[in-house]
Amino acid sequence: MATAVRAQWKGTLQVGALSIPVALFTAASTSERTSFNMVNRKTGNRLRREYLDPTTDEPVPKEEQVKGFEVDPGNFLVFDAGEIEAAIPQSDKKLAVQAFVPCDEVDPLFFDKPYYLTPTGPGATAPFSVLRDALTRRGSGAIAHAVLFRRYRALLIRPSGPGMIAHTLNFDYEVRSAEAAFEDLADLEIKGEMLDLAKHIISTKAGKFEPATFVDRYEAAVADLVKAKIEGRAIHVPKPQAATNVVNLLDALRASAGVKDKKTPTPRRKAEPARKAS
Repeated sequence: MATAVRAQWKGTLQVGALSIPVALFTAASTSERTSFNMVNRKTGNRLRREYLDPTTDEPVPKEEQVKGFEVDPGNFLVFDAGEIEAAIPQSDKKLAVQAFVPCDEVDPLFFDKPYYLTPTGPGATAPFSVLRDALTRRGSGAIAHAVLFRRYRALLIRPSGPGMIAHTLNFDYEVRSAEAAFEDLADLEIKGEMLDLAKHIISTKAGKFEPATFVDRYEAAVADLVKAKIEGRAIHVPKPQAATNVVNLLDALRASAGVKDKKTPTPRRKAEPARKAS
């Protein structure tokens, strides 16, 4: 029997005077990954994590553990849980839509976590479907705000099949500027054979976005390792492939394009339909 999917959040999608009861379901999870615990090699017992006071070297009981903000090195302002709780915006269980924007204007750098958004409760399906279809026809998404999981979040809500996807968004201060990353990148004008070869490589390796074909090699290797340990088999470690010696960039492009001589292949064009005789 399949395990029932549990909603991570329930509330209302608020669009002006329209309130639609909705639920959020986790769309991507790492729970299926192989995970390990820290164990005492001698006893085989799972280890317990403790917080130690660096001066007394004594474990600190949970009731004595509080949050602190470091003002100066080694100097902390202490905050009780009640003080932090009072400062956090209280959840009103609303996804309040602020604006509608073209989906292609949202930079993927701002995407954080995806959730499936579905209608829930009696009478929710019709208004949900109206909003979904209207967004689909306009190619738009809704920018909404809500307190989710004790944090104030911005979200992009966009149509997806029979439902919608709610993507939590990074705030502007969380997305680092590209200028620092690219400041040392030389501005080169690439043309001629190099550019033709690169375009040829791209055209010959054109494909479709098919996530099902992606292989998590690390997860596969770890799962095989665990299985081999359980079965008492020898563990096979593949040898790394030797690096290919490349003389220069042009030779590398020619090798990647399968060109043996210096003649750059001409990209194939679609055959034009035969013209009818007048």
